[in-house]
Amino acid sequence: MKDGELDSVDRSILYYLQQDARRTSSSDIAKQLDLSSSTVRTRLNKLEESGIIRGYHIDIDYDLAGYPLYTKIICTAPVTERDSLANEARKIHGVTAVREIMTGKRNVYVNAIGEDHDDLNRIAEELDDIGLEIVDEQLIRDEYVCPYHGFLDAGDGSPPVDADDDVTEH
Repeated sequence: MKDGELDSVDRSILYYLQQDARRTSSSDIAKQLDLSSSTVRTRLNKLEESGIIRGYHIDIDYDLAGYPLYTKIICTAPVTERDSLANEARKIHGVTAVREIMTGKRNVYVNAIGEDHDDLNRIAEELDDIGLEIVDEQLIRDEYVCPYHGFLDAGDGSPPVDADDDVTEH
């Protein structure tokens, strides 16, 4: 499987996994696609080996877990150091995700959680200490994730019939 060469079966498998990878078995997907379970498992293995599927991640409600503050910290990093600073930011206690942005001055986004404002201040200070310039901070109330409907498009840009049923709150 070459980069970006997914057929409709591969895209459908990815779509169904995005809905709920933990509770979606290869048998469940096989039934949806009218395929054998072994065919789906073989496709899943190829998607994993090629790096298209990078992992299966847990979705945590941090508020219920005792971390009521969820923030996005928008930073600027010199382009030549962006990658190394983004990786360094991942090591800071309380950081849950780091995103590198390819354009503009606001080129590193850091998601972080905390029990209180002191936690968020500490994280901001540590980001500053490693060399990231904080441009903005956004306190997030909630985040919603949904599968990419394009994996099931019929080529006309229309979402699948059950598109309203597959939104996950984070």
